[in-house]
Parts: sequence; C-alpha cells; structure tokens
Amino acid sequence: MRYVDGFIVPVPKKKLAAYRRQARKAGRVWREHGALDYREYIADDVKVGKLTSFPRSVKLKPDETVVFSWITYKSRAHRDRVNAKVMKDKRLADMMDPKNLPFDGKRMIYGGFKILEKA
Repeated sequence: MRYVDGFIVPVPKKKLAAYRRQARKAGRVWREHGALDYREYIADDVKVGKLTSFPRSVKLKPDETVVFSWITYKSRAHRDRVNAKVMKDKRLADMMDPKNLPFDGKRMIYGGFKILEKA
C-alpha cells in the first residue's frame, strides 16, 4: 500500500528561488534513496477561509505564499527506510539547520498518510 508524506509550508515570495533550489536538491536526494515521487506545488487558488484554510493553517503573512508538497513511498516501512537514509545524507546537512531554511519551519505542517481509497 502506498504511503505519502505531505507538507504545507509558508514561503516568503522573495525567497521562492532559494526554496526552489532546495526543493530540487531534496527531490533528487529523496528519489536516489528510493522515494517513488517528490512534488512541490505553489498556491494558485487558496483563499483565506472564515474558519480554516491553507493560508490560516500556516499563519500566512502578506509577503508569503503557500507551498504544498508530497513524497510518495511503497509503504510506511519503505518511507521509514528512505527517510533514515535521507537524514544521514550530507548533501542535505545545510537544509537540516533551521537557520538555513528559506521559510519558517515552525509554521510548516506535515504528516504521513496511508491510502484511504484507490480510485
């Protein structure tokens, strides 16, 4: 059964190029270590809701945009093996330091998901 890690991140618009560079690098590393897919999407139609929404979920500031991303694996066990390798990969060491992130990592939302329904 497929497994997905999903992320919602507030990225300052002036740091989108830096974010894109890190995302490309991270995507290559995750796939090299076995991830099936790695995708990054920038907000296009994410209005602020009255009670909740993507912008509210990350406490979006006026100069930021929302990025939604996911990584796909064969299973949760596969995800755990891939992520263990990724976390040890020295090519991503600079990205593991919160001071080097082009976004506020404290406002990132993430989690792992198993398939509910296969259409």
